[in-house]
Amino acid sequence: MKLNLKLIVVALFLVQFTFSQKGEVTGKLIDVDFQDPVAFANILVKGTTTGTTSDFDGAYTIPLDEGSYTVTYSFLGYKTVEITDVIIKAGEVTTVDVSMETLAEGLDEVIVAVSVKKNTETAVLGIQKKAVNVLDGLSAETFKKSGSSNVASAIKTVPGVSVQGGKYVYVRGLGDRYTKSILNGVDIPGLDPDRNTIQLDIFPTNIIDNVLVLKSASADLPADFTGGIVNIVTKDYPTQKEYSLSLSGTFNPDMHFNGDYLDYQGGDSDFLGFDDGTRDVPINENQDIPNTYDYDPRLTTITKQFNPVLGAMRSNSGMDYSLGFTMGNQFNVGEGENRLGFLASLSYKNSTTYYEGAENNFYRRNSDKSEFELETDRTQQGDIGQNNVLVSGLLGTSFKTARSKYKLNLLHLQNGESTAGLFNQTLNFSDFVNFSKDNIEYTQRSITNALLTGTHTSEDASWTSEWAVSPTLSKIQDKDIRTTSFQVEDGVYSIAQNNQPKRIWRDLEEINGVAKLDFTKRYELGQKDAKLKFGAYGAYKTRDFSILNFEIQSSNFPTVNYGGNANNILLEENLWTVINNSGSHIDPDISIAEPANTYEAVQQNIAGYVSNEFKVGNKLRTILGLRMEKFESKYTGEDNKNIDDPEKVIFDKETIIDELDFFPTANLIYELTEQVNLRGSYARTTARPSFKEASIAKIFDPLSNNTFIGNINLQPTYINNFDFRVEWFGERAEMIALSSFYKKFKDPIELTYFESSTDNFQPQNLGDANVLGLEFEIRKNLGFIVPALNNFSFNINTSIIKSTQVYSDQERNLRELGLRDGQTLGNDRELQGQSPFLINTGINYEGEKNGMQMGLFYNVQGKTLQVVGNGFVPDVYTMPYHNLNFNLTKSFGVNNNQSINFKIANLMNDDVESEYESYGATNKTFSKRSPGQAFSIGYSIKF
Repeated sequence: MKLNLKLIVVALFLVQFTFSQKGEVTGKLIDVDFQDPVAFANILVKGTTTGTTSDFDGAYTIPLDEGSYTVTYSFLGYKTVEITDVIIKAGEVTTVDVSMETLAEGLDEVIVAVSVKKNTETAVLGIQKKAVNVLDGLSAETFKKSGSSNVASAIKTVPGVSVQGGKYVYVRGLGDRYTKSILNGVDIPGLDPDRNTIQLDIFPTNIIDNVLVLKSASADLPADFTGGIVNIVTKDYPTQKEYSLSLSGTFNPDMHFNGDYLDYQGGDSDFLGFDDGTRDVPINENQDIPNTYDYDPRLTTITKQFNPVLGAMRSNSGMDYSLGFTMGNQFNVGEGENRLGFLASLSYKNSTTYYEGAENNFYRRNSDKSEFELETDRTQQGDIGQNNVLVSGLLGTSFKTARSKYKLNLLHLQNGESTAGLFNQTLNFSDFVNFSKDNIEYTQRSITNALLTGTHTSEDASWTSEWAVSPTLSKIQDKDIRTTSFQVEDGVYSIAQNNQPKRIWRDLEEINGVAKLDFTKRYELGQKDAKLKFGAYGAYKTRDFSILNFEIQSSNFPTVNYGGNANNILLEENLWTVINNSGSHIDPDISIAEPANTYEAVQQNIAGYVSNEFKVGNKLRTILGLRMEKFESKYTGEDNKNIDDPEKVIFDKETIIDELDFFPTANLIYELTEQVNLRGSYARTTARPSFKEASIAKIFDPLSNNTFIGNINLQPTYINNFDFRVEWFGERAEMIALSSFYKKFKDPIELTYFESSTDNFQPQNLGDANVLGLEFEIRKNLGFIVPALNNFSFNINTSIIKSTQVYSDQERNLRELGLRDGQTLGNDRELQGQSPFLINTGINYEGEKNGMQMGLFYNVQGKTLQVVGNGFVPDVYTMPYHNLNFNLTKSFGVNNNQSINFKIANLMNDDVESEYESYGATNKTFSKRSPGQAFSIGYSIKF
């Protein structure tokens, strides 16, 4: 028995020793024309009898001893590819992805010999070169060069792409509603469900394989995008056990370790991105609140249940920090080539922001048309402190058989944002009145998503079917927003009866379900390969939204000034009681839940499509398609009028949008030479209003004093899109591309001032618009100047865009009323959210031997119309923000498995500003934030 045990131990040791001396070569075989996997191809290690075949997914794996090998890849109808210098190291995996070209007619065999290339930038350019759509992309290698820790900071290098607020991606200068973000090819809502784009800073780059930006449509894609679709592709499962750990810290001298930072006492779990119940609504929504004349002690009891903290406090701010951990592996399961893989990722980010002297102002034109300078309506200047916590977790598993692959991804995002502000306000009530305002907020957001997909192929790989099911639960809770304003006059602080302290709770819950089924049939048309695709798509969204409002009243307003300290208002000695019959209390006369701010809504989209890809001659790829979408939106809610008012409006699951639309697409790619493509495309697309926009809700933002008013009559926008491009692909990830595009908008949705109030904004269908643009991109290695510059490369891409929007009759009438003397009104203006130009450029150094990478990157977006004016309120423009960043990365350790990264953000120390522009007047500030300069250092290790 002991002898047997020893033999087993020795055998296990020998097996382990033998395995440890081996490495693996693995990769995927891709058809260069259709970008499909080449299934069941032959892979042979030259000079040996070792080999294998690719599976239905085009994937293969061969275990090999240490050494240098030549590997050949062959399949009937394709050129044989021979790759030399495949280096295998013990215990390591060498990835070799191969693009296979079909044989020209009349040729029996062609052998293409190349050296192994691991540059994933080249791989993404290969996708770009053969893609159906006009496409740009980023690879994991690009993330490393730029030192980007999340997708939002990396994607700024893509032509025509800008990033707003460090989170949201706009393509071709168009606003949020015209850009769509998807994850692994499937819709997913972001932390702000009212946006069409996902908050891209939630995705750490260590779990991302590549990011593809599709700028032209095809029938298999959703029709609700115009600027572009941003497809975030997560990493596949590693072929062996793999772990990685990263951590980083960021210091901003203007924001961190600052004793003037603004904060307030929250809950014990704030550091995890959620409230522990400290900020929950303290009373029942239907609670009966007695009046003071009822002499009911319950009024005091109810008031005491509310947190007495109403004001921000000064404290010390900490620096930003983050950490991330990923792990993954694959195993053989059962008999044959069945494999089971998994990938897990956890990341945590805690960031602190402090804006000193932040501004939010409102100005208007004088009613006297001879007066050009703008008048003050309201100014607000002060300090804002904000702590943002983001926790994300991803768990995925994959099971692959000989002809099928199943994947399940579970994703959860948790975000908590605590904000405190202290402002000085000036309001113009025929005379200027000064106020001191405290504002404290907490917003809790979460997304829970599951994605289950399957891919199946026929025995000869001529048929492929793919399906996906993805449910998502999104929640946003604004928990106990507190706003208190003191009127200041001759050093005396008082609270006006019509400006009582406010408490607000907002609750949004959205369920989003997506399912899709796609079929692909490869066949021959005129003795040339062709591909037919068809499928179905369904999306269902439902939202519940409600707002609870409370106000604090006092018999002492405005005579008692509380020393100008908001936290004194609800001190126990200042509360109303039956005995003193005076003091602060919850106002029973304020409606707890306004009917207009409690609604339910449903959106449903059912779609089907067919697309055919074929060649005309040997050079022209043609992809024609048609997509049908049946979109419905239903609304349940009512306005704030009394129930007995004959003009009261009540919606009960009423259909407000019901459209059956057809969206034709055409993509043509002419291969001028092996390196040069000419592209042309046409597509019809749409932009639909969000739940919040197509509503009668009135949503107040205490931070800016703005109110958003929904528009239940909004209708979808329709766009005709034309794209043209010439692109050249060279060696070493080099390329040059020149693109042009034209877009014609019918009934675009834009944010404009509400007619009766300059503090209110409303989305409206305004006049038709046109957008015409040019894009230019060049990526070039500098070795062509002198060989000493072989390690340097540069890239520049720029977009120049001209947009025109014809005035609607309503907008024209309003603008004519506000014209100044000598001012004339043309027929059109810029499209809201459309940038006139974009520039992204950078220079990069990559040391192949010393593990050093350095880069300097610059981004700017031109002046952009942010809010459309209405005659006596001028237009608001976002001013150019010049963003210059530096990155340095040093790799070291065994096989460069460790790295240290140093970054400097906003080297030019520019401010983020929006300004009013009016004929003959000096520009006035609408909003201003000073982000300062940030210095970051990070460390990562793979093991």
